[in-house]
Amino acid sequence: HSLVLALSAAAALSACGGGSGSPGGPSGGGGGTSSPLPGEAATVNILPSGTEPKTVTVPVGSRVNFANQSGGNIEISSDPHPIHTECPALNLGGLRAGQTGQTGVLSTARTCRYHDHGRPEDERWQGSIVIQ
Repeated sequence: HSLVLALSAAAALSACGGGSGSPGGPSGGGGGTSSPLPGEAATVNILPSGTEPKTVTVPVGSRVNFANQSGGNIEISSDPHPIHTECPALNLGGLRAGQTGQTGVLSTARTCRYHDHGRPEDERWQGSIVIQ
């Protein structure tokens, strides 16, 4: 039982980015670009003016954080609206103001587009994640 618990704890820490010593990872201060290592997370900020950056490039095996700093609620969903099937790992559900959500592992090289489910036509809340 203790081996199973130890493995579970290690997996949980790994999934949360534990042990890196830098909770923000390498995504900050790069002039709008992020290049996290596989398994780490880039960050898209949801601001009152929209998402920033509009495009994030990450390696296969990464995740992306969505930090809602907009002051309102948002629901990040994969294109196409309303079925959200292009990249299901992006379907975060609702994020209240101040909340951060994280995608699932982005395990296939491709481009995933997303939008706010409540405002699917509003380009301020649209963006893409390029997985390479």
